Amino acid sequence: MSSIFELFITHPTVYLCIVFALGLLIGSFLNVVILRLPVMMERDWKQQCCELLELDNSEYDTDQKKFNLVLPRSRCPVCEHQISALENIPLISYLLLKGKCKHCKTKISLRYPLIELFSGISVVIVAFYFGVSLQALFALLLTWALIALSMIDFDHQLLPDDITLPLLWLGIVINIFGVFTDLESSVLGAIFGYGSLWSVYMTFKLITGKEGMGHGDFKLLAVLGAWFGWQSLPVIIILSSIVGAIVGILLMIFNSHDRNTAIPFGPYLAMAGWISMLWGPYIMSAYLNAVI
Repeated sequence: MSSIFELFITHPTVYLCIVFALGLLIGSFLNVVILRLPVMMERDWKQQCCELLELDNSEYDTDQKKFNLVLPRSRCPVCEHQISALENIPLISYLLLKGKCKHCKTKISLRYPLIELFSGISVVIVAFYFGVSLQALFALLLTWALIALSMIDFDHQLLPDDITLPLLWLGIVINIFGVFTDLESSVLGAIFGYGSLWSVYMTFKLITGKEGMGHGDFKLLAVLGAWFGWQSLPVIIILSSIVGAIVGILLMIFNSHDRNTAIPFGPYLAMAGWISMLWGPYIMSAYLNAVI
């Protein structure tokens, strides 16, 4: 193991290439998570409702066993052609198949290779910034989780507890050992992260009678606070608010979005958290220098 680390340290190009390849592979798995996890959660909710109402839930019991992140094997949604390993190589298979199903020639969504490519590029940036370190390892895990959360929220306006809650506790645990910040800052970051958005949510609801954001947003900001400390929260909140406001305004200007339709805030929080992980101190320093 030490020889591998030495290889990565002495040959950073090899390190980055391996990280990029790993990013593509994990990106392919993220496509599965993004597609299947919300369906799994919906089936679980239906099963729980059946149990609560004492209804027959045999149908949901059967479905639950057949559908998870591993089974059934990936298939074409049109012709049910089972995708082989050679047809599932990140990026390469999409290019060789010319973006079409091998069997029925139905177009494959460009989104799948884009998520794979985005995953690969994102983790290369993280690996380059943190080098060969424990920080890099956990930053890679967080990057992949944020990609999955962003896309699920974009599709379903949902930030699954199955991802956010383990991330929250993992952030606190790793900071017992000071990976990104000290334990006190981590715990306070989780508290203030959740509490700040919860306060905004309750204030908005009391004034307007409407819900301005989902509870998953509170948990995601708590996750970022737990990972990087309460000191990171102002940068994350400001960045996510600016990006969210700009996107929302552009959507309304080009008449592609009704102002009464909710916009998922999770992707902006995730983007701001990822940027803050890499360049948060520099952004805060530049801002304070400009103000002072």
